[in-house]
Amino acid sequence: MSELTEKILEALARPSYSPVKPKVLAKRLGLADEDSKNFSRVVRALIHGGRIEVLGNSTLRLAKVGSAAMGTFRRANSGHGFVRLDPQPNQIPQPDVMIPEGYQADAATGDRVLVKLSRRSSKVENSRGEILRIVERATRTFVGTYFERDGGAFVRVDGTIFAHSISVGDPGAKGVKPQDKVQIEMIRFPDAENRGEGVIFEVFGPLSQPGVDLVTVIRAFGLPEDFPEAALNEARAQADAFREVLDGREDFTGDTVVTIDPVDARDFDDAVSVEIDPKSKHWILTVHIADVAHFAKLGGPLDTEAKKRATSVYLPQKVIPMFPEIVSNGLASLQQGQLRYVKSVRIEFTQDGKIAHVHFANGAIRVAKRFSYEEVSVYLRAGSVSDDGNAPSLTLPAPIGELLHRMRDLALILREKRKIRGALELSMPEAVLEYDAEGRVNGAHFAVHDLSHQIVEEFMLTANEAVAGHFSRLGVPFLRRVHPAPNEEKLEEFAEFAALLGHKMKQHQNRFELQRLLNDTAGTPERAAIHYAMLRSFKQATYSPIPDEHYALASVDYCHFTSPIRRYPDLQVHRLLDRWLRTGKASSDEKELIALGDHCSKMERRAATAERELVKLKLLQFLSTRMGEQLDAVITGVAEYGFFAQAEKIPAEGLVHISSLTDDYYTFDDTSRSLYGSRTKKRFRLGDRVTVEVGRVDMQKRMLDFRLKTGPTKPTAMRDFEPPPQPRIPTKGKGKNGKRKR
Repeated sequence: MSELTEKILEALARPSYSPVKPKVLAKRLGLADEDSKNFSRVVRALIHGGRIEVLGNSTLRLAKVGSAAMGTFRRANSGHGFVRLDPQPNQIPQPDVMIPEGYQADAATGDRVLVKLSRRSSKVENSRGEILRIVERATRTFVGTYFERDGGAFVRVDGTIFAHSISVGDPGAKGVKPQDKVQIEMIRFPDAENRGEGVIFEVFGPLSQPGVDLVTVIRAFGLPEDFPEAALNEARAQADAFREVLDGREDFTGDTVVTIDPVDARDFDDAVSVEIDPKSKHWILTVHIADVAHFAKLGGPLDTEAKKRATSVYLPQKVIPMFPEIVSNGLASLQQGQLRYVKSVRIEFTQDGKIAHVHFANGAIRVAKRFSYEEVSVYLRAGSVSDDGNAPSLTLPAPIGELLHRMRDLALILREKRKIRGALELSMPEAVLEYDAEGRVNGAHFAVHDLSHQIVEEFMLTANEAVAGHFSRLGVPFLRRVHPAPNEEKLEEFAEFAALLGHKMKQHQNRFELQRLLNDTAGTPERAAIHYAMLRSFKQATYSPIPDEHYALASVDYCHFTSPIRRYPDLQVHRLLDRWLRTGKASSDEKELIALGDHCSKMERRAATAERELVKLKLLQFLSTRMGEQLDAVITGVAEYGFFAQAEKIPAEGLVHISSLTDDYYTFDDTSRSLYGSRTKKRFRLGDRVTVEVGRVDMQKRMLDFRLKTGPTKPTAMRDFEPPPQPRIPTKGKGKNGKRKR
């Protein structure tokens, strides 16, 4: 928001303000010449955006309920919609506005709209409104399935964006066949009276054809693929110019440095070494991060394209990188045995883990050994017996083996300190798909997050905090990773939900009480419900230069620094650190950082949603070939229309609709969050164990229905179901789905 916009809104919000005409308001504000020139334009924009309104005598005042406001529309499965209003300065966020069917104009999910409010919100009702007009379309292109009916040609758009299929006129020119996946461009959006009209401009083929699901998701989310030739040319030029020389950098090539990544990783952006000072007995942790900024000059073609993409996208069986592979998998990647340029953070800890000193450097390293997570896990548990009864073994040179043990010991110290200060660890199992020789999904399991992952995570978190703390002390704006504290109301709702499951909280806003609850439910049937409900009560983490905490990490100053190959915010922080290292000074424009943070946050959410969508699509395709298969499951949600059950062995959750429970008449008990049988007295509750079978797969709506076979039973623990413990938002843990973010 501009300073002039803030001045105008603050003036109109003062209790002493009475409506005046624009010229009078401008005079009262005592604006400088430049602001005076922009005053009329800003006022018009505020009126257009529904922030202020013009009265009959041409005077201005803040918009009130009953007038127009700007927001973003989304359609619910039931047909009605909601508008999330834009935040207003110095005001708490307003509840979403419910938009009934017939009052939505031709809005589609994601559109920016102007909405007229007709009813205030209360404890029992949402505010209500009507869409006046569409201000900005989220997109005009959609992906769906082509079909023909009664001589007409239609496309059923994926998901629940539109209630009805879209007419596509004569598709003959594209040679499309029924059940082909296609992309259309909307000519006329549907509304309450019209179906909508579009035109097919790309045909992908049937969903069963290999690769169609991938291209469907790429097109649906508008993900970038090919790099501009200018960016590729710059990458090639950098490759031609690069020589493995120190170039004035601090020499770390004599240190024992290792990388730990997924077995199938292609880019390596972080490396670690840990030593113990022989005199002080202090720990010395050095985290080396790939110096991508050396190869991507600010404002150049590589930087421009990376900024536009903002993040790499990790899809099943495909990575869409932020940088061309010449850079991401070659020049910048910390490959074993190769001299590579890095930004280095050297942190000295006392024996009990307190930071004694931090040193930053432009460095050069030579990785001694590339490890997979699995290899490190095997080595650190040497002497135990593996699942097949054989003792695992991994022979390493003494310096490297000793390094791994030091890394483990220091990471455990740092992890314990993080817990003591109140960092939260939610266990949200992640789906990992399994493939046959032809690349088709033939199974799935929950991701492992063991000690080897936690070692790397602790070191990356520590480096991120060290860099953020450095710039915070300097008073320099930088792109933070912020995770604001939850609203009091949300935590109160969560506490009430937990109490229904028998887990009472004395202080629901206390982070230590929250972690106690997470620990208490870690091995119980309620684990999934509790952990997911807590996650739902939290706000989203975003990028912003405005100082704020990272709630989940209990960190006052935090940024992303450790993955510049795949995240643009990290690259921005690298450049800021580089300026400080070279000149002793650093500065940045906070307004530019606000815009950059907003862009990167949006691109990150797009990438994460696309990944989830493709995983879900592939998993549903797999389950559609296994109709009737029985699965042991745990109830994770209960509603008036049925209950949701999570399979124990594979990461699939489906709905058991109440209409399929034919042995009795079931009603929903809101007090206990359960379905209750009036005759049999049978009750389905959160955490109950049931046996279900795959009943129906709706590929179009991305929905899975189960049918109940046996149940419910309520065990005291669910060790068979409990996946390996893993923090909700790991910093690193790439796997097929790419590195995660805190």
